[in-house]
Amino acid sequence: MKKSVAIIGTRGYPSYYGGFETLIRHLAPYLSSQGWDVTVYGRDGATKTDDPELDPTVRTVVTKGIESKSLSTLSYGLSSSLHASSKKPDVALIMNVANGYWLPILKARGIPTVVNVDGIEWERAKWGKKAKAAFKVGARLTAKFADRIVVDSRAIGQRWEDEFNRHGDFIPYGGSRPGALKPVEGLIPGTYALIVARFVPENSVEEFFDAAKHLAKDRDVVIVGSSGYGGALDEKAKRLAQESSRIHWLGHVSDDTKLFSLWQHAGVYFHGHSVGGTNPALVQAMACGAPIVARDTPFNREVLGIAGEYVAPSPEQIIYSLRRVLDDRNLQENLRTNALDRQAEEYTWDLVCKGYEASLISANKKI
Repeated sequence: MKKSVAIIGTRGYPSYYGGFETLIRHLAPYLSSQGWDVTVYGRDGATKTDDPELDPTVRTVVTKGIESKSLSTLSYGLSSSLHASSKKPDVALIMNVANGYWLPILKARGIPTVVNVDGIEWERAKWGKKAKAAFKVGARLTAKFADRIVVDSRAIGQRWEDEFNRHGDFIPYGGSRPGALKPVEGLIPGTYALIVARFVPENSVEEFFDAAKHLAKDRDVVIVGSSGYGGALDEKAKRLAQESSRIHWLGHVSDDTKLFSLWQHAGVYFHGHSVGGTNPALVQAMACGAPIVARDTPFNREVLGIAGEYVAPSPEQIIYSLRRVLDDRNLQENLRTNALDRQAEEYTWDLVCKGYEASLISANKKI
């Protein structure tokens, strides 16, 4: 009989929304190829059913939920957990500690669980006090009920050992080497500054926007991302693009070829994420050979090592560091080479998928 796994907590398969979805686009087909019966739970309208890389052996189940910033993860997690508990797979892979609330449902049915704890959600500035408290409770429940946890960075793993006395399986994210791509029309390779980020305060988006006004005096600036729900930062990005022909706001880009080309041909990529572990966008930027300037955090230093430049999150420092890379082609090439080398050594999807399979098997010793 096939081993069976239910994957809960993403928008579905195949989806291009964020890091979890990128992981599942690689992991679900891999597990299926290794003899697993794979079911991915998701949301209506969130998947790309005409994706040419879709693996038809991966089963998808759409459940109901509430589409809102504060309730979507919890509500879809509940409906998915209830459905999975009725099917009783050999093991469940759960994404995000917010779904820790529903682990007792799965445990009551004797379903072992592996939980990817993601970042330190209760410290993210985008959440209010109630949401932060809810995530912290979810983390405590995860620590209590999960059979195994996965941490995507060693720094996150240390936090879980210190705060919850739980050891995590260290499994980061992987990157895909795209090969040589055509530049995006209207952009000259090696000359533009790029940011790819969800519009939330902890990603240093507002600081980058302030820097973009000055950079755009003589450089192109490309902004990829949105809040997903509208808001002040979306309005500011729109306004910047209207005020300067050199600022290009592309919104959310779900076309990987276009996104990878933007990274591959950027003169410099700014990665401003401050909360979380190994960031999937950072790893993919490395795989594309982007010259990277990153906000100086333990997480970014762990991933990049010598493959990046580091900066404090102020507009003045961002302007200085980005201009320094844009104006020095030798520095650009050194950063490109170092990023590619580091990604190939530490952050491949083959290593990631093997790590998850080992964790799933360890959670259920009977497999």
